[in-house]
Amino acid sequence: MLVADYEKQIPCYHFRHLVRPGITGWAQVNYPYGANLDDTLRKLEYDLYYIRNYSFRLDAAIVLKTVHVMLFAKGGR
Repeated sequence: MLVADYEKQIPCYHFRHLVRPGITGWAQVNYPYGANLDDTLRKLEYDLYYIRNYSFRLDAAIVLKTVHVMLFAKGGR
């Protein structure tokens, strides 16, 4: 239900489904958890950035940021 609402309200939201789900991602390590429309828009921006700039280097940066977040308990920004 929530995804269907976002797809109606946010242009290009469907592109977010091109990013494989997992325990981490570019949006997850750069933006805190959020459950409103504005937060969803921001996370979509990160996912679109990831799609446009996909590379081994970006994936390595995600892994390093994930480890940092896990060790120092600092999620998002």
